[in-house]
Amino acid sequence: MFNLFKKSAAAPEERLAACLAKKDYPGLARAYYDMGKAAMEAGDPGRAMLWLSRADTIYSASDDTYEALGEKLTDDCSNRIGELEEAPLLSNQIVEEVEDKCSQLGDAQVRVWSLLTLARLTPVGERLSGLPGCQVLGALGRCLDLVVQSFQEAITQEEFDFIKTVCSDLYALSDDEAFFAGGEIPCAGGAPLQVFDLNGITTLLSIEGLLDGQLRCLAGEPMDDDGGLIPCALVPDYWQRTVGGDLRAIPQVQAELDRIWGDYEFVCSGPTWGAVAQRIQEYKALDILAR
Repeated sequence: MFNLFKKSAAAPEERLAACLAKKDYPGLARAYYDMGKAAMEAGDPGRAMLWLSRADTIYSASDDTYEALGEKLTDDCSNRIGELEEAPLLSNQIVEEVEDKCSQLGDAQVRVWSLLTLARLTPVGERLSGLPGCQVLGALGRCLDLVVQSFQEAITQEEFDFIKTVCSDLYALSDDEAFFAGGEIPCAGGAPLQVFDLNGITTLLSIEGLLDGQLRCLAGEPMDDDGGLIPCALVPDYWQRTVGGDLRAIPQVQAELDRIWGDYEFVCSGPTWGAVAQRIQEYKALDILAR
């Protein structure tokens, strides 16, 4: 007999869309959590990490959202993410591989390696900056140029303050609804790129960390670059969301992996600043998601 009181299960996309339309962020976080839990139980660790990390970002951004979900859900989400951090995922393995290489380099070398990744993310940021609340992403190119300049000659107080403001705005965006409930743009990779795809490998905070670290060095407070930004142009959340499976089999991902290790060899070769600048300009013209 048909149960009038049983709710029909909406498709995940419909559920997400409904929560976004109502600005129901606890509901949005719960929807992502349910999707991640289901993916984990179905043996799909890549998508499980994608969805659970999105849930974590949303409920971590607001005390009200966190409290609305309750500790049982948030603790289980965190525990599942911790378990998935041990899975043989590209996003886990590349971080470990980069950390190993960074331990063999000087801080300036690691910082240049990071700047080369930032150069490839600059066109992505420029395009995403047209979305509501994401204007700060259009400032990445200028920040990149100023940081490169600061290695060779002094930057002005105004330029220093500009980078500092961008750092603050990036940090704020990482907790803002413009990020976790923001829009999307057309993408050469096929499916549209969502601003929330930058959640992977904590891209926004990695950019902020690189820029803030350089400011601290300039202010006489040395702070080593941890290399966290270096893998971020892989944009793993985009590929996991739109393609899934073994990300290493995706041509654009393999091309980016080649660039990461090519940059490592380049940095180890002791390049001139002229060579660094040329490589950066080439990367600024690159569409990392193009087929």
